[in-house]
Amino acid sequence: MNTPAFLILCTTSLALAEPQAFDRLTFHAAPKALSPDAQSEDWPRFLGPRHDLHSKETKLLKSWPDSGPKMVWEVKRGSGHAPAVVSGDFLVMIHASDGREVIECLQPETGKRHWKFHYPVQLGSSFGISDAPRSGPVIDGDLVFTVGVRGDLHCLNLKTGDLVWKTNLDKDYGPAPLFFGRGSCPLVDGDQLIVNVGGKICVASFQKRTGDLIWSTNHDWHASYASPVPATIHGKKRILVFAGGKLSPPAGGLLSLDPKTGTLDQAFPWRARMFASVNAASPVAVGNAVFITESYTQGGALVDFAPDGSVKLRWKARQFGSQFTTPIAHEDHLYGIDGTAGTEMVCYDLKTGRERWRDGIDIKGARLGRASLLRVDGAFLCLGDQGTLLWLDLTPKGATILAQSQLFRAPETWGVPTVSRGLLFVNQNDMGPRLICYDLRGK
Repeated sequence: MNTPAFLILCTTSLALAEPQAFDRLTFHAAPKALSPDAQSEDWPRFLGPRHDLHSKETKLLKSWPDSGPKMVWEVKRGSGHAPAVVSGDFLVMIHASDGREVIECLQPETGKRHWKFHYPVQLGSSFGISDAPRSGPVIDGDLVFTVGVRGDLHCLNLKTGDLVWKTNLDKDYGPAPLFFGRGSCPLVDGDQLIVNVGGKICVASFQKRTGDLIWSTNHDWHASYASPVPATIHGKKRILVFAGGKLSPPAGGLLSLDPKTGTLDQAFPWRARMFASVNAASPVAVGNAVFITESYTQGGALVDFAPDGSVKLRWKARQFGSQFTTPIAHEDHLYGIDGTAGTEMVCYDLKTGRERWRDGIDIKGARLGRASLLRVDGAFLCLGDQGTLLWLDLTPKGATILAQSQLFRAPETWGVPTVSRGLLFVNQNDMGPRLICYDLRGK
């Protein structure tokens, strides 16, 4: 059950009247002034304001020296792959440090801290990989929501860091069968907070301001690392959940839910046949169809929804298997990453499923790896998993590098980069973890 703030004794919040510098912050130089002609917007969740990895930002810097764009500030942090999110004057990040999960709110242009909230967490490891926060925060108006690796779901006041409500998904609904702890981001839909819970229930809707349970959906596929996304299919609002975690025998697939009631419309099976796998890339809604992808045996599939709600496979692409990076739909084509370790960028025709091209991308000695893509300002911003930043022109004819730089050289640079108001925020996840702010403001 959710717990009122005045009963919480195990959590700590430090709120400040004005953002303050702190010992882990290094400020390098103020960014350029934002162009008065620039269009900008918040990036309040890891898939962006419209859940599709598209941004309306304009007037961004498209060329830079070999050293890359100018660094504005950096903050040392603990472990975790969760990307930072931004709304107005507030940037929120979550990481694990010294046996605690830490939620911090920073001022985007200076890195100074508005507030800090933390609580104890028990971390473990699987397959030699340590647990760490993977679910990015979600900002909605005056609230921010986080899901910790052990199921600690918090709702905090964005401006003060005060606790509004909390619950523990593992304790209330049973542990979700996952390899590295929880990693799916919640979804705000109106007054609801929708979570791929797992355990005793598959999906749940909570009243976002109180934490009260509104509805729950039972299904054997349980939780995954993919985040729920909203869609409008044949004029009806739906919630798409790509479920399927640590199950034996392996099971999972695409769920279509009525957001008002949680009623399950359709369940389309799509899951690797091997146990050591999960569904992790979020569904991509394209008109009345949905693209789903996993990287171990099945690859990708485009699923058509009929007006009566039934589904059928339009095409499948065994060689479009994204391990956890969500592809981007742009002008009747899909762009994304195929593979787990030896990866290539691919382009597929949405209508036919035809592969138009694949490219390992020559990035001067570094590998593309599990790269992330973001469509912004008329091009694609790409962050390779060794810390390489690229501007790419991606069309059905091929990929062209417009600019590139090795920001740093560190493995596991995973998580979609965040762009808001001409600033770029990147997590370095290994060899000295830090959150770095770069100046992408053009003239």
